[in-house]
Amino acid sequence: RKRDQIFFHKTSSNPDPNPYLTPKPLHSLAHPESVAMNSLQSFLAVAPVKPAAAAARLPSSRRARVSACLATPAPAPTTPAAAASARRELSAASRAVMADEAKYIVGTYKRAQVVFVAGRGCKLYDIDEREYLDMAAGIAVNALGHGDPDVDAAAADQRGRLVHASNVGYTVPQVELAKRLVEASFADRAFFANSGTEANEAAIKFARKYQRVAHPNGDAPTEFMSFTNCFHGRTIGSLALTSKVQYREPFEPVMPGSTFVEYGNLEEAKKVIQSGKIAAVFVEPVQGEGGIHSATKEFLQGLRDACDEAGALLVFDEVQCGLGRTGYLWAHEVYGVVPDIMTLAKPLANGLPIGVALVTEKVAAAINYGDHGTTFGGGPFVCHAALATLDKIQKPGFLAEVTKKGEYFKQLLKTKLSGNPHVKEIRGAGLIVGIELDVPAGPLVDACLNAGVFLLTAGKGNVVRLVPALIVSEKELEQAAEEHQLCRSLARTPTMGATV
Repeated sequence: RKRDQIFFHKTSSNPDPNPYLTPKPLHSLAHPESVAMNSLQSFLAVAPVKPAAAAARLPSSRRARVSACLATPAPAPTTPAAAASARRELSAASRAVMADEAKYIVGTYKRAQVVFVAGRGCKLYDIDEREYLDMAAGIAVNALGHGDPDVDAAAADQRGRLVHASNVGYTVPQVELAKRLVEASFADRAFFANSGTEANEAAIKFARKYQRVAHPNGDAPTEFMSFTNCFHGRTIGSLALTSKVQYREPFEPVMPGSTFVEYGNLEEAKKVIQSGKIAAVFVEPVQGEGGIHSATKEFLQGLRDACDEAGALLVFDEVQCGLGRTGYLWAHEVYGVVPDIMTLAKPLANGLPIGVALVTEKVAAAINYGDHGTTFGGGPFVCHAALATLDKIQKPGFLAEVTKKGEYFKQLLKTKLSGNPHVKEIRGAGLIVGIELDVPAGPLVDACLNAGVFLLTAGKGNVVRLVPALIVSEKELEQAAEEHQLCRSLARTPTMGATV
């Protein structure tokens, strides 16, 4: 009876004032045979949802569409009406949220057509009680999945004692987190911010100040070098180091003095560094937004040597690829090359906003009181959650499991997608995996959303980006690979490239 009265802990006797989350009996669902009911029961019991074949978890209309996707030859919609009928229908509740978003929020996002209201582990649930396998993890943020009990408990504990006090005084969680990060890395000190772009802005300022102190005669280098396909953020400094023209052009002039070199082209990079104008080189050991490209040891070691010779700093941006994502605590570990500064953010507090710049003592020595600061950065609430996240990722065997699952997943995808004429390459490290296509990836991503799997794109829109929670199970990876198999017939249709 209780199950019929509640939806995500909302009771009919205590209705939520939000009209989008008005509780409704589960037996009133449009598709009572959906496993959304079963997964919802599991969610309410705070238990993981048992994996099952994707088609078996779908309502009958969605199963029919998946079956059609499996058909050979693949059915290609020939009219707009036919194409529309193949899409997942949106409920009135979903449309209402989307209408209000369009009315009240600045239109900076092209969102997927889904309204999420809850999550548990590697599963997301939408406003219509559908279940999705989350292969995006909040863009590589939810490293421990949704609703991790230890992180939630740590956050609840700290929330009851102290959420914010500013950086005018000391707080224990911030100091403890800094100590843990320093002890686990090359670094000597930490600076906390609220996001990846803020961490990179701090690195930009620290590099400029370091060079000013190192060159007291006024000839300090002030320029920066980064690489093609890179992404370092959207604030005005980090934006200047981000290679995608469409991100920079509307806001030019951005910070002057940035040079872009082809990722992996060591000889060209050396020429720029040796000019003596470069304060710091920013590089991602594994590019995420750029399309899942991994550096080579030769490339990173060559940058290290060139920077040492020229007096430039080397900055590793591990905002997306760091903290276990590649199967190593830090992505650069596998190369045996260390930076002067490393920036982190996304997974550090498992969904709460945090960023950090880890620096060596020679960099920290150039920074004085007042040179940089933040109101919210390193607050006790988020740092306590980050400590709980770090505890789990550093547990013995955790990273080895990430490596094992990553290799299994890549091999699974290669097997499932072998022979597909549009798949150019499957690449990545650990659980940051990309499927490069020779056509836009949008239609495949949309089809997988309709089939119950939430994905991202990357690169020039032709790469499917797979960055699930690091706790994802092999069965869930198999499910994701099956959904690609189910929907790959769409990639074979002649109209795929024209639908985006």
